[in-house]
Amino acid sequence: MLAEKLEEPWTEFLGHIEKQISAAEYQNWFAPITVVSCSQHELVLEVPNIFVREYILDNYKRELALFVPIDESGAPAIDFKVGEKRASQQKLDLPMEIHEEPVSDFTNHSLQLSRFYTFENFIEGASNQFVKSAALGVAARPGKSYNPLFIHGGVGLGKTHLLHGIAHHVLATNRKVRIQCITTESFINDLVDNLRKKSIDKMKRFYRSLDILLVDDIQFLQSRLNFEEEFCNMFEALINQNKQVVITSDKPPSQLKLSERLIARMEWGLVANIGVPDLETRVAILQHKAELKGIRIPQNIAFFIAEHVFNNVRQLEGAINRLNAYCTMMGLDITEDVVEKILSEMFQYVPKRKITVESIMRSVSSMFNVRVSDLRGSSRTKEIAFPRQVAMYLAKELINESLIKLASSFGGKTHSTLLHSWNKIKNQIEKDETLRRQIHMTKQNLEN
Repeated sequence: MLAEKLEEPWTEFLGHIEKQISAAEYQNWFAPITVVSCSQHELVLEVPNIFVREYILDNYKRELALFVPIDESGAPAIDFKVGEKRASQQKLDLPMEIHEEPVSDFTNHSLQLSRFYTFENFIEGASNQFVKSAALGVAARPGKSYNPLFIHGGVGLGKTHLLHGIAHHVLATNRKVRIQCITTESFINDLVDNLRKKSIDKMKRFYRSLDILLVDDIQFLQSRLNFEEEFCNMFEALINQNKQVVITSDKPPSQLKLSERLIARMEWGLVANIGVPDLETRVAILQHKAELKGIRIPQNIAFFIAEHVFNNVRQLEGAINRLNAYCTMMGLDITEDVVEKILSEMFQYVPKRKITVESIMRSVSSMFNVRVSDLRGSSRTKEIAFPRQVAMYLAKELINESLIKLASSFGGKTHSTLLHSWNKIKNQIEKDETLRRQIHMTKQNLEN
């Protein structure tokens, strides 16, 4: 009876958390933990290794504080003991080069994952199906499928979600794997901190001992040559050991202002684009996000919101949060009128008529005095090639389709040709006032 009473707070916590996570995650991280002692002031737990301790504190500190004793600062008052037998085994498992400086010393390297960012919670659609499959392949066979995997796309489209999904999947199947998921800014701050403490060798040993490295927002490494060189050295060291590296960015490698050496290495494996979700996918995302928050949104309302908020997933989630808060406080049902009133400032402009590649070609041909058939043709004369590039630029800007599908509409061109044209026109607009006016007039013609 006494043992049951001592374990009661921890048992209640387990009962709560088991409903929030997958069975595999529960078995890997929580089932092996045992209660050593419990008082009004402290809970003592035995864990199989230091990684379990760090994972629990990094991801479940808030939930723990609701069930177990807390200290003066409001944090869970838990003393983790690594079992003697397990601790000795853990030491044997560590690579020889880091026995003197265990990974646990790297407190700023704690793996921080969102428990909501799993593959199961990732809504799949035409715009992200390929990149999700690639991420699953990497998670299933790290270092053997696509290495490195480079994921690029706009803000709020799910790049970080996929990174965390890879980490969750790997940890659920192999708890001994050495994995780190960081932002580029965190890596830079880490490097600065270790340089200041004169412990840079320690940091290098840590990173080179990893099995999987997941790096978010590599674009923040631009114009930081010293940091870029250190990252590139670490990157090469891991790849040469067949260790998995996954990188995300808001642009493909070729458009980043980084050294040719690093760009070439990032293009070694698979470069995958994650696009803006189509209408049906946005509706599915809305319904899923609403369900997680216990909100019921009628199907017609979900379509209405998805038709007007379409740039990224974060905006959709923001719309749900704003709508829920207002309707809860005001005691209102979610109707189309309420949605329009509350979310109108988030709505994006929708053209009065549907824009197609065909309509873009007609408008461009009229503006530049060429034939539509010329835009689909293979002529490389400046009089034809330039209007074709403008049409490709507008197609990518105004139509929510894959690059492959858009490019095929131009006489079977490749997606890389379309991307090159888009990039060229985008850069030229910034310094060519005449071209800017021509494109503005072409857009007006399309949208009226």
